[in-house]
Amino acid sequence: MFSLQKNCAQKTIWLVFVVCLTGSTMSGCATTPYVYQPALIQSPEPLLAEGEPQIARGKRRPVIDGIGWVIGIPGKVLLWDRRIDNHNVSPETEEVIAAYLEKNGLEQVKVRVNEYDPVGEWKRLRKNKAVGWGWRYTAGTLTALSYTLLPGRIIGGDNYNPFTNTISLYSDHPAVALHEGGHAKDFGTRKYKGTYAVAGALPVVSLWPEAIATNDALGYLRAEEDFETEEEAYQVLYPAYATYIAGAATPFLPYADLAVKAGAVIPAHVVGRWKAREVKQEQLARHARSELQQVSATQTEPIPDQLGEQPQQVEQAYFEQAVPAGEPKVQTDSFLKRGNFNQAGE
Repeated sequence: MFSLQKNCAQKTIWLVFVVCLTGSTMSGCATTPYVYQPALIQSPEPLLAEGEPQIARGKRRPVIDGIGWVIGIPGKVLLWDRRIDNHNVSPETEEVIAAYLEKNGLEQVKVRVNEYDPVGEWKRLRKNKAVGWGWRYTAGTLTALSYTLLPGRIIGGDNYNPFTNTISLYSDHPAVALHEGGHAKDFGTRKYKGTYAVAGALPVVSLWPEAIATNDALGYLRAEEDFETEEEAYQVLYPAYATYIAGAATPFLPYADLAVKAGAVIPAHVVGRWKAREVKQEQLARHARSELQQVSATQTEPIPDQLGEQPQQVEQAYFEQAVPAGEPKVQTDSFLKRGNFNQAGE
């Protein structure tokens, strides 16, 4: 009985911690000035062969993708979005990540959209000289083996592999794609990429790169003024960050302890929807100000007929009244400029 009460108290404290940490870590993250084109430290050897597309899409496999969709149900429920691990990435999501990579100068990053290509990943591991050979052939080899033996084409899990500089997408959600792009951008600026990757995989420490990637995705959407996607991003990235916190708290039960993750995402969903509501209200206020400015500009715009005709008529009448009767009327400068000099001399 005492143990049960202790566990309940610990879970209560944990949920409060999730809310506080999520709000303090990422509140206002989309308001900071966004930086395009950071100083990147890239591989001296091109990672893409000549003519090789940066974004590769796997062929449609209904049976395999159907199995992947079923396996991805827990992720859909936790993040409350059916697009998570649906293995059916739309061209619109692909365009979003393509634009992000272009605007941030990440031309060496490979994007695999629901694709399984272990041979290509082993080749990229060998060619990615931006990571030291010691890390590439130890930790990097483990990531390549994991990709080969546990294909994301089935088990899902959008991710970025810094050892091969590859983004793998299985979810049709632009914010999720941008989050993985944020990882690629973050690692692109690191000199010691292998050390940063291994350290970032440790419990608790992993929350730091995840927060950076989330903040970058939100900041990018704000800079691009894509407010609709920004709303969706808050609703999915905040709960996703809560799952990272739960994973850091239970490093030895990353897949089995769904109860902890479920308890962690509930307050994160509340905070995420609150932030999304703020974005919506801000967007409505912006539209209202824009319409008000347009109405104000229309009301204060002068009427063309009143600009030149009335003053000219008044001035002409004044000079006609000022000349005594019987004397020739003196013409004004504007009158002479109109070519009426001969008439004035007669």
